[in-house]
Amino acid sequence: MYLLGIGIVLLALKYFDIAPVTAMPWWQVLLPFGLAVLWWHFADSTGYTKRKAMEKEQKRTTDRKNKQRDALGLGLKPPPK
Repeated sequence: MYLLGIGIVLLALKYFDIAPVTAMPWWQVLLPFGLAVLWWHFADSTGYTKRKAMEKEQKRTTDRKNKQRDALGLGLKPPPK
């Protein structure tokens, strides 16, 4: 996502002829977009994206269960030994 943001900023600076970016060739301005595409391909092909989504969902579920236990006054159960 950072690469996409950098690419958009560089593209806007090039379009509006802002000083340091005006002298840069177009391939350097568009390079962050290509790198973003490569990153997304790598992340999807290795399962990184799916793994992060599953971790986020698991954390959300755990937080929701803990919040409901606290609302019922049960608190957190100690881990099994």
